[in-house]
Amino acid sequence: MEKKIKTLYILSIAAILAFLGMQVYWLYGRYEYTLTEYEDISCEIISNAIAEYNNERSKRSAVKKIARTQSSYQMNTDVDSAGNRRRNVTVTTKEIDGRKLLGIADKRDLTPEEIKRLQELVLDSLDMVDAKIATVDATSAPSDGIAWNAMRNFDSEIQSPFTTVGIDSILRKSNLNAEITLILQDSVTWEPVTMRHSSVISPRFSVTIPYSELERKAVVIECEIPSSEILRSMGWTLVLASVISLFLILCLLWQINTIVRLTRLDRMRNMFITTMIHELKRPISTLKMCVSGIENEKMLADKNVKAELMGATRTALDNLSAYFSKLRDITFNRVEQIPLNIVCFNLATLVSDVVSSIQKPSGKTIAFENRVKDGIQVSADRSHIFNIINNLIENAIKYSGDTVGISVEATVSDKGVSVIVTDTGNGIQLSDQAKIFTRFYRGRAVDSDIPGMGLGLTYVKLLVEAHGGNISVNSTPGAGTSFTFTIPQ
Repeated sequence: MEKKIKTLYILSIAAILAFLGMQVYWLYGRYEYTLTEYEDISCEIISNAIAEYNNERSKRSAVKKIARTQSSYQMNTDVDSAGNRRRNVTVTTKEIDGRKLLGIADKRDLTPEEIKRLQELVLDSLDMVDAKIATVDATSAPSDGIAWNAMRNFDSEIQSPFTTVGIDSILRKSNLNAEITLILQDSVTWEPVTMRHSSVISPRFSVTIPYSELERKAVVIECEIPSSEILRSMGWTLVLASVISLFLILCLLWQINTIVRLTRLDRMRNMFITTMIHELKRPISTLKMCVSGIENEKMLADKNVKAELMGATRTALDNLSAYFSKLRDITFNRVEQIPLNIVCFNLATLVSDVVSSIQKPSGKTIAFENRVKDGIQVSADRSHIFNIINNLIENAIKYSGDTVGISVEATVSDKGVSVIVTDTGNGIQLSDQAKIFTRFYRGRAVDSDIPGMGLGLTYVKLLVEAHGGNISVNSTPGAGTSFTFTIPQ
C-alpha cells in the first residue's frame, strides 16, 4: 500500500506539472495572439494616420515659396525581348516663382489679393518656370494603380514635404506613441512593410511606409507594445485560467489527501484491533486460569489458594474495566462528557499500586522510585489518576533502552497537586513535543516496531483536563523525559 501511495504521489505531481506546462504553453500562445492582434490594430491606426496626413498635405496651401505648381503624369509600357512586360513612369512638375513674377523681393507669404492677381497673369514665362522631370522604372510595382499613386505621392512631396512632426501629431491623437524616422531606401518600396515583434519581453514592432516611392523615401514608425495593455486585454482569460487551474489542482490534492487519510485510518484500525486484542489477552487469560482453578475442588479447599484465585480474578476484572473505561473516555469529544467519581485518596499509595500493576517486559531492567510523600492527599477520580500515571510509566518503559529509571514525585501548591513522572528513556524530539498530545500522533515511534496507536497521551490529557488541570512535557532526546500534570484542589 505504501508503494502505491508513493506511486500515486509521483503520478499526481507529474500530472500537475504537465497540466501547468500545458496552461503555460496555452497562455503563451494566447499572449502571442494578443500581441499580434495589438500589432494589427496599431498598423491600421498608422495606415489611417498616414492617409489623414496625406489628405492634409494635399489640402495645405503651397503658396509659401511658390505660387502655383503644374504637374503631368505619364506611364509607358512595353514588352522586352523575353516577353516580359515593362513599365516606366514619368512625372513632370513645373514650379512657377510667383514672387519673381509679381516683383516681390522679400520672402513672405503671398496675400489673397496677390494670389488672385498672380492667377490672372500669363504663366508661360520660361525664365520663371522651374521644371522637374522624374522617370522611374516601375516594372516592380504590383499594379498600375500603385504606380499612378506613386506619381501623385511624388507630386505631393514637392508641394508639401513629409515631416515627422506632422505624422506624430496625428498618431498622438490616437494615443499611439512612436519613434518616427524618415529614411532613404536603397531600392523602391511600393507597399508598407511590417516587422513584427521578435521577443515577448519588451516587445516592439515597426512599420516602413513609402511616402515618395519614386524618390525611394519612406517613413519608419517604431512602436513599443505595452505589456500592461496586453495583460489588461487578457484579464478575464488570465483570471479564468488561474481559477480553473487552482480549482483542479486543489481537487487533485484533496483527492490525494483523502486517499492518504483513508489509508492511514485503515492502518490505524488494524493497529487498534491488534492492540486491543493484545490488551484484552492478558486479563482474559488470567480469568480463564482462575476459572479453571475454581472448578478444581482441591484447590478451592485451600483457603490461601482460593484467596489468590479470587484476588487474581478481581485484578483481571479491574484491568478489563479500566481498559473499557479508557476506550469509552477516548471517544468523548469534550472533556465535560467524561464522568468523574471524586474521592479523597493517598497519592503515595496510589503510585505504589500503579508500580505493582505494571507488567515488566522480559529482557529490560527497570528501576522504579516512588518519591511521593505519604501525607499527600488528593481529591480526584482515583481510577483516572491511576490510569494517567499508569500510561506515563508504560510509555517510559516502551520508549527506552534495555535499562530505564523511572521516578514519580509530587508537590503541593496553591494551584493544586502537581505530579512529575520522570524517566531516563529515549526522549522526545523538540519538533514532536508540541504534537504528542494530538490524537493518533506517534512521532518517532511511527518508523519503529514499537506497537501503539498514538492514543495514550491523548487519553492522559483528556483525563487531566476533565479534572480542570493541565499537563506539560520537558524532554531531551537521548537523555529522558519528564511529564508534569497538575490537578486543582
